[in-house]
This record gives sequence, structure tokens and C-alpha cells, in this order.
Amino acid sequence: MSSIYEDLVSSLDSKQAAYVNLELPDPTNGEYLLGVFHLIPGGELNILQAAAEIAAESSTGTNFKVNTETKFSRVMNALVYQLDLERNLVWVAYPWRLFDRGGNVQNILTYIVGNILGMKEISALKLLDVWFPPSMLEQYDGPGFTVDDMREYLGVYDRPILGTIVKPKMGLTSAEYAEVCYDFWVGGGDFVKNDEPQANQDFCPYDKMVMHVKEAMDKAVKETGQKKVHSFNVSAADFDIMIERCEMIVNAGFEPGSYAFLIDGITAGWMAIQTIRRRYPNVFLHFHRAAHGAYTRPENPIGFSVLVLSKFARLAGASGIHTGTAGVGKMKGSPAEDVVAAHNIQYLNSTGHFFEQSWTKIMDTDKDAINLVHEDLAHHVILDDDSWRGMKKCCPIVSGGLNPVRLKPFIDVMGNVDFITTMGSGVHAHPEGTRSGAMALVQACEAYLKGVDIAEYAKDHKELAQAIEFFPKV
Repeated sequence: MSSIYEDLVSSLDSKQAAYVNLELPDPTNGEYLLGVFHLIPGGELNILQAAAEIAAESSTGTNFKVNTETKFSRVMNALVYQLDLERNLVWVAYPWRLFDRGGNVQNILTYIVGNILGMKEISALKLLDVWFPPSMLEQYDGPGFTVDDMREYLGVYDRPILGTIVKPKMGLTSAEYAEVCYDFWVGGGDFVKNDEPQANQDFCPYDKMVMHVKEAMDKAVKETGQKKVHSFNVSAADFDIMIERCEMIVNAGFEPGSYAFLIDGITAGWMAIQTIRRRYPNVFLHFHRAAHGAYTRPENPIGFSVLVLSKFARLAGASGIHTGTAGVGKMKGSPAEDVVAAHNIQYLNSTGHFFEQSWTKIMDTDKDAINLVHEDLAHHVILDDDSWRGMKKCCPIVSGGLNPVRLKPFIDVMGNVDFITTMGSGVHAHPEGTRSGAMALVQACEAYLKGVDIAEYAKDHKELAQAIEFFPKV
């Protein structure tokens, strides 16, 4: 240990020292959830003192050493085990036995990004990456119904699932809302979602919205011969209303696979996410991340990254979560943030900002685990009949300022087509309306699949030509 680290360790008081071990033998031995924070101390504390206070507050301790500690309780201390003084980075190991053994994600987050984000000992504190050991993955649900299941239902395998968000996001009646769904579906689209504020407004009663969407879907399927999917926002004021909405949809006559349940995961809460996952394991669980920017925006010094949010969504059992447009659309984001997050939730093994995360539950040296990773990278369906071997994928859902012209640029940045795109104004602002907007999106996708530039493809496809002419002007 260099003299600068020795000086930092010697500056610790007896309480702080109990939460530091810069020589922790093997943090990846399966006993710990690991986290990396960007930390700038507040007040008079140095970085290691502040890190020790964070480890204490986020595990067993408080601001003073207490006389009620036991030998066992000290085993549950979080430990600062690594520092990067140049980049103000701190690595913390959390004994995962601290956490509710019922697979409770909100309990974990209460520890590791709970009180510590409000501590006066810090002026910047952001959780940048986490690592889950295989022994911990066993305790959590992970996704049930995946995008692979949705692809099988839709019969769509070699392209993104093409979706829309109904716009205007609020103000349409139930019938008007269903009409927009119908127009998108008959234009060739696959997937329609409620916008995140959709609820039971007086001008759009929830029960009538569900009934009319079912009618519109039936008509569109009959006319196109193609299956369709609708994602319903079931977030509600309380548990009973949330389940009532789910049951209303289940009992409305939809085919299994043709509907998803959307939860506003941050504002409704992780308990809502995990309740839906456990009550309806065979329904696509759509995690909308409204309010995430309060935590994840890069310029915000307090919070957690998009990667951290997305990994916890997969752990909790979300089938898909919005991961951003990597700077291609209107939302704040970059490939370094959004694409890394997307890859970490869709692959069985992927490298994050600091950790290489394996989502296998068996030994990663096992030949079956190695084969699964190779099959996954080859874009084959995995964990279909051997789900005990790993946690299933969570699908990136991409929205926010995309349009048909921006589809290929986003695919190029993403590096694959294994996502759901939900274009709002990119469809509904088309000069000829929603149906033509959907057709333009389908045509842009066809051009990509055929390796033809969209300007060339547009010569024989009027709707795409109109989209190319219109959207760059906006």
C-alpha cells in the first residue's frame, strides 16, 4: 500500500475503519454485491473518510459507533475496498445477505442509494455501476415473458419491433385513442403503448379505452393478417386498482401475448414492478422510467446511472425498460451511457462501465454456460427450456425523438436490432397522418434490411419520401 493510501487509512476513526478494507481478498467470491461510486467529499472529510461514512450509512451503521453492535452485525458491514484518487471513484462491497431474502429490489436500493444521497458529508455521489454475483441472482425473479416471446407471437424475428406512443399523449377520448391505434396497426406497425400519464381520466375512461383498443386490434388483425400488441399503463393509486386494471385487460378477450402491462417504475415504485412480475409472469412487463433523469442525467452529481437503473430493472423482472436513444433522438443521452445499458440488460454476459456482468446462475466456467454466451452473441434464443442456468434478457425500449429517417442511424449506434422502438411524433406528425407514418416506418425498416439507402428506397415508396422531406425540417 502506497504512503498516500496509508495516510488515508490512518485518518479514519474507529467507526470508519470498520467499514474499510483496502486489502479485501476476493470481492467477487459471491458474498458481495459490488458498486462503484463517483464521490466528492463535502465539508472537511477526505475521500476515504467520506466513503467509510457512506458504507456505514448504506449498511449497518450510523453517524456514531453504537454500543449495540455485535460480532455478527459487524460481518454485515459494507466495505470500501478500492479507490481511484485521480477520478474520485470508490468501490464498495455489500454483503448481499443484508438484503431481504424475498428478492426485494426496493430493499437493495433503499440501502445503496437511499439515505446516502442526502448525506452532508458528500457534495457529489453517483452510483455508476453494480455487479451481482451468481449466488445473488438465484434469489431474484428476472424477466418472465421476454421480447423473444413477443417476437414469436408477432412472427417478427430479424428486425426491431416497430411501435408507437399515441399522441397527443393526453386529451383523446377512448374512441379517438383506439382510432390512432388502428391507423398505426393497419399501416404495418406492431406495438402501441399508452403514454406514461395514461390513467382513468374523465374524457378517456379506462374501461372504455380497453374495450375500444380490443375492437381496434381485432379489426386491424383481420385486415392485415398480422398479430398486434398493446401496452396498457396499469400504474394506479393503490394496489387494488392496479390489479383491477390488469384483470380488466386479462378478461377483455385479448389473446395471450397481445397485451403488455406498463408500470411507471420510478414513480409507481419497485414494489409495483415486482408485484406485476409475480402476479402475471406470462405477460410482458413494460418498465417506463419517467423521472429517471432526476437521478441519471450525467450533469447531475447525485444519483445513479442509466446502467444501474437498467440492471436493477432486469433483476426485478422487467421484460423491457426504456434505455434512451443514445443521442440520436431528443432525450439526453450518449452511446457510452445508453448503449452500454442496453447491452447489459439484453445479453447474458456484457461489460459495463466498470464490471463485466454475467447473468448466468451456474458457474461461468461450465461448458453449458459458455455455450449459452456464444449462442446469445449469435442472437439465438437461449434459456428457453433451461431457465435455471441464467436470468432471461430484458429488452431495450427506445423512444424520444426518433422518426423513420433516424431508424438506421440508431440501429448503427445500437449495433443490433433486438429492441422495441416506440416513435410518437415520428409517426403521427407525418404529413399524411398516422397510417402513412406507420407505413414510412415500415418502409425505412425494409430499406435497412435490404441494405438500400432510404433515399433510394423512397423513390418507389411515397410515404417514406414524404417522411424524408418532412422530418429534417422539424
